[in-house]
Amino acid sequence: MAAPLLRRLASLMALPILVASLLVFAPHSADAASGGRIGGGSFRSAPSMPRSFSGSGGYRGGSGGGFGGGFGGGGIGFPFIVPIFGFGGGGLFGFLVLMAVVGLLMNALRGGGGPRLSGDGGMVEAPQDGPVTMAQLQVGLLASARDLQDDLRRLAASADTGSSAGLQRVLQDTTLALLRNPELWVYANVETGDVRFAQAESTFNRLSMQERSKLRQELTSNVSGQRLSGAGRVAAGSSDAASDYLVVTLLVASRRRLQLPAAATADQLRDSLQRLGSVAADDLLALEVIWQPEGEGESLSSAELVTQYPSLQHL
Repeated sequence: MAAPLLRRLASLMALPILVASLLVFAPHSADAASGGRIGGGSFRSAPSMPRSFSGSGGYRGGSGGGFGGGFGGGGIGFPFIVPIFGFGGGGLFGFLVLMAVVGLLMNALRGGGGPRLSGDGGMVEAPQDGPVTMAQLQVGLLASARDLQDDLRRLAASADTGSSAGLQRVLQDTTLALLRNPELWVYANVETGDVRFAQAESTFNRLSMQERSKLRQELTSNVSGQRLSGAGRVAAGSSDAASDYLVVTLLVASRRRLQLPAAATADQLRDSLQRLGSVAADDLLALEVIWQPEGEGESLSSAELVTQYPSLQHL
């Protein structure tokens, strides 16, 4: 009798933490520029994955560290609660932490227990689940990267986003376009995290919404075969190519675990791009390529870059 009551009291006490977290992670888009988007995917086919995993899962972010317990998606350990306070990243790690807190609250309200532990202290997933790797790679480039914008527009106009092979081509072409402009790289961030297959689609969709909400509007898009090509694009004044920026975000859901290095240097970013671009079509569950700005003459100032993409690190 006492244990369920304590769990419910704990969940009620945690609600203010959840509200505060939502405020921290919510993007501020009042002064956002327009953007473009290419993507698609399907989570309907059950992946060929290990039926359980322990110890090696969890967040792996820019620092190269991680939490050995893994992300369980419905019950979490104490280490995941601490980073809520003072965390200003708003990236994949922050999002997964927030989702873990939500999972903890829902689990407590249902009266369920926490995650099971293996003999060595690692997390053990439910037998029917396997890990799906979520990867978020962001690059901040000088605003002079107009050729890259043109490449993305052409890709949006021609890509087949209704098939796995077409999405793999989009991923490969996007990473190649970024690799061909290393002299324009200024900022970057790479984060990966594992979630259970049952939560993979909703997690990916929420990550996509988080990034898309930073855009004032989507002027160019090609998602699951539906295209919008620059309708309503208007000039927004001139930009300073030496101090303004363009940001490209790649979101990838892979049925195979991705091992991406941190992006503290240009060499590490190059390595991450090459590894991400080599994900096979059969392993690619979903993809989003989002770039900002997209309007002619638009760019992001340093202040806008820091506000909207606080996880970016200077290379």
